[in-house]
Amino acid sequence: MLLVTLVVGLLSGCGWKAFVEPSAAGIDYALQGEYASETEPLAAQVIALGDGAFRTVFLRGGLPGAGWDGETRIVVDGFREGERVAFDGAFKASLGGGRIEGTTRSGVPFALTKIFRESPTLGAKPPADATVLFDGSGTQALSEGSLEERGFLGVPVTTRNAFGDATFHIEFMTPFMPTARGQMRGNSGVYLQGRYEVQVLDSFGLRGEDNECGGIYKVSRPRVHMAFPPLRWQTYDIVFRAARFDSSGEKTANARVTVQHNGVLIHEALELPGTTGGGDPESPEPGALFLQDHWNPVVYRNLWVVAG
Repeated sequence: MLLVTLVVGLLSGCGWKAFVEPSAAGIDYALQGEYASETEPLAAQVIALGDGAFRTVFLRGGLPGAGWDGETRIVVDGFREGERVAFDGAFKASLGGGRIEGTTRSGVPFALTKIFRESPTLGAKPPADATVLFDGSGTQALSEGSLEERGFLGVPVTTRNAFGDATFHIEFMTPFMPTARGQMRGNSGVYLQGRYEVQVLDSFGLRGEDNECGGIYKVSRPRVHMAFPPLRWQTYDIVFRAARFDSSGEKTANARVTVQHNGVLIHEALELPGTTGGGDPESPEPGALFLQDHWNPVVYRNLWVVAG
């Protein structure tokens, strides 16, 4: 599967343009991102909505996984004129030049600076007992999956080997699709044993529901919504315990999963009562790792697994 170097064209006739390189994504992408203060307990996530429209979510305490109180979200919309965005709502603020400056609803001034967070497990090396599924050198470990022109792994992907209990390291990047919404904005999914999905989605700045990045569809939302902005590499580190079955094939214990998203624990020994949407039926047999194609150019790299 080859992608155009900078931009993937209109998707499925829906008119949603997907950018796969920051250099082609324009000023709206450059303004989008995470902003924080070194001195104030306040941060912001700025979401580009297309055609100069923006939404900023101000977070009390700091960014998710870095001080946010887990509750306070103050949402303010704005629009770009030239290279600056004006926000007028509960907070009044101006965005440009890598900074947000404004006042709170009580008139207290603040200033936030754009930051670029990176997962502490990004680029993690496989241990000696790991099976490398993809390291950029080829797709021999895959029964389905192909390289796009930058050397990343395009979806769909299916491993040749099947797995029971296992620990996975997975790195992924969603495209920048500013005019798309919901499940059509950078959608893919990590299916453990082809049965249980950990959602992949560009849900940067959203609340973090069970159908957003890090969610287990109709089972659990993530404890912390750790989605980074699109076109940034993210990590899943997953410990999976397969469902147990007796000698007659009856299930005796549900599967369980522990997930770290960008180095932050978002699910711990979460019980999976059954397969998630689109998953293969449960059985005593192991299953392949499957990375879903949901018609968006999500890419993967540095995939490895330790069985057992």
